[in-house]
Amino acid sequence: MQYGAGANDATLAQSKAVDPQLSDASLVTAARGGDTRAFERLYRAHSGKVMGLCLRMTRRRDVAEDCVQQTFIRAWRSLQAFEGRSAFGTWLHRIAVNEVLSHGRNHGTRFESNEDAIEHAIAEPGEGSKEYDAGEVMDVERALSTLPEGSRHVVVLQAVYGYSHEEVADMLGIAVGTCKAQLHRGRRLLRERMGLTAEADDE
Repeated sequence: MQYGAGANDATLAQSKAVDPQLSDASLVTAARGGDTRAFERLYRAHSGKVMGLCLRMTRRRDVAEDCVQQTFIRAWRSLQAFEGRSAFGTWLHRIAVNEVLSHGRNHGTRFESNEDAIEHAIAEPGEGSKEYDAGEVMDVERALSTLPEGSRHVVVLQAVYGYSHEEVADMLGIAVGTCKAQLHRGRRLLRERMGLTAEADDE
């Protein structure tokens, strides 16, 4: 994407070093004023995590790339509507989830497993992720990619990215009870496919 000049790079760089959250707020304010360079900085800061989310949900790199592109196009067009009540990254994730679901509805897409998608998703872990052995992570990602779509979406958003039942239900447009049931089903299937006991997941 090509963007023009306009943001005070020194000020924005300093705020980023002090507080990443403040940096997002400063960049959003600048971007709202038409500063496309500020939006480019937001894109660079968040596109990797948005790509990881879309890959985990779609399991197809081409579809995920389309969803990421549409996410940032929609974010740019809707920036004035961002009220700052949630983190900018959370707002982007909501848009990304909508794009993934819309793509599935509009194209009747069956998202098939893709080794490149799994490896890229591992390279972009969710917020608060711990460091694990690479082989263990690969096993989890492969097992995750085999889950039925409904359960996979819930597990990705809640177990990987840390959203609450209520937030996930709102993102996916489902009832909280359905979200909980899908999470339970997804965890059970993950245990079965990874050869784990029930106790390992219920700690």
